[in-house]
Amino acid sequence: MTHSKTALWNRFQQQYFEHPELGLAIDLSRVDFPDSFLTRMERPMQRALIAMAELEKGGIANPDERRMVGHYWLRNPDLAPTATIAEEIRKTVADIEAFAAAVHAGTIAGASGALANVLVIGIGGSALGPQFVSRALGSPSADKMQPWFFDNTDPDGMDRVLGALSGQLGKTLCVVISKSGGTPETRNGMLEARAAYQRAGLDFAKHAVAITGVGSALDKEAVSQGWIRRFPMWEWVGGRTSETSAVGLLPAALQGLDIRGMLEGARRCDEVTRRIDVRKNPAAQLALMWYFLGEGRGAKDMVVLPYKDRLELFAKYLQQLVMESLGKELDLDGRIVNAGIAVYGNKGSTDQHAYVQQLREGVLNFFVTFIEVLQDRSGTSLEVEPGVTSGDFLNGFLLGTRAALHENGRQSITLTVRDVTGFSVGLLIALFERAVGLYASLVNINAYHQPGVEAGKKAAAVVLSLQTRATAHLVANSGKPFTATDLATAIDRAEESETIFKILTHLAANHRGVATVGGTSTATLFQHAG
Repeated sequence: MTHSKTALWNRFQQQYFEHPELGLAIDLSRVDFPDSFLTRMERPMQRALIAMAELEKGGIANPDERRMVGHYWLRNPDLAPTATIAEEIRKTVADIEAFAAAVHAGTIAGASGALANVLVIGIGGSALGPQFVSRALGSPSADKMQPWFFDNTDPDGMDRVLGALSGQLGKTLCVVISKSGGTPETRNGMLEARAAYQRAGLDFAKHAVAITGVGSALDKEAVSQGWIRRFPMWEWVGGRTSETSAVGLLPAALQGLDIRGMLEGARRCDEVTRRIDVRKNPAAQLALMWYFLGEGRGAKDMVVLPYKDRLELFAKYLQQLVMESLGKELDLDGRIVNAGIAVYGNKGSTDQHAYVQQLREGVLNFFVTFIEVLQDRSGTSLEVEPGVTSGDFLNGFLLGTRAALHENGRQSITLTVRDVTGFSVGLLIALFERAVGLYASLVNINAYHQPGVEAGKKAAAVVLSLQTRATAHLVANSGKPFTATDLATAIDRAEESETIFKILTHLAANHRGVATVGGTSTATLFQHAG
């Protein structure tokens, strides 16, 4: 559906909503929902808001694990269901600020003196949130510590980071983040970092901090080895909603970022998004638009286009928040629904020269969420043409792309914030957290568990077990070549021939005690290389 300029202006006046207390505006005018849609969805949305209120009071919102969901308490401890939880939250924030101040003052130092770098070791929400905030709010000329990340179990990726930190480990603080302490990627990163410190003749424990659950494997290790400090993770905070916990606050505070502003932005957004009047609740509006555009079943992908380099990682952060929360096979009644909303994106105007071509003229399987930032920079801008700055061009590309897409029947939502500060980053995080929770209620799914992730972890464990058995058999039969099928059959796992082939190919490429000695393709012969 397209509209004349006059009709679009009229619709814009009806579907553009400002929230001055947040410095936020939301424009729904380029979503072609009929007036009857909001009327029809009024009761389902009110039920969703009631469910959210019960969640915030401490109700069991994750029925699979019988857990409360309390990330909203992190920015307003007064909401916590017990005084003990409230005090733990307040104490943790105060402890983070005191610890960061001691590091910045040099009271807490490394083997080479004042700590200048912070290496964050985590995976998923324990890395995506801190990375997004670091990129959004950091400035190399002003940061008090330079941030680095191990966010995968890729050896080459870790080598690149360690190469950049060569000679600097004595002034590098490691923050290891894992609720259980058993997350393989994080544990591998910790072991790789520890080995690097040992090679440099340094004591890793004297440069290490843990963020973990009390009594976890990581917690016990940090205690037994005498790590510098431990900060808590609570069972009622999921990784993808942990940015306003120690997971996100400690790395940000060490970098010197405005964590109080971030908490305040999230708290104020939470207040606004509790409103029962949908026209005054931007999270409810987002959730309803997702429902309408995806026909209540995620029929279209969400393309996130922030027109600001500082928000480049926002789409990546939202991928986990939205897709891990909403991508579920079963609904709360046990019915197969295969729910979800796929999320991808980069930044404008970079995407003018990338996939916007397909967005305008290719397959119509998406909607766009534009994020507009009004402030170009903190100082005065150069005029690159008479009366025109680089920021004017960026704004022109945003408005032009939005118009070009709508002219071709492509629908979009536009969020506008004044600037990129701790406050605005906090409100954006809280806005999408709330929208995800409300949408989950609309489609009757559990947004707070991740059985698919757990299934992947279990499958990886099976692969590693096969690797151990296969290599042991090769060693026991040293000098005898095997095809993958021969070896799989020999260890009574003939059905795993393909997996055995992939394992052996990987080990041979890395000179890990396996060599190829003949054959071709899937009939390649492998033997112990010892």
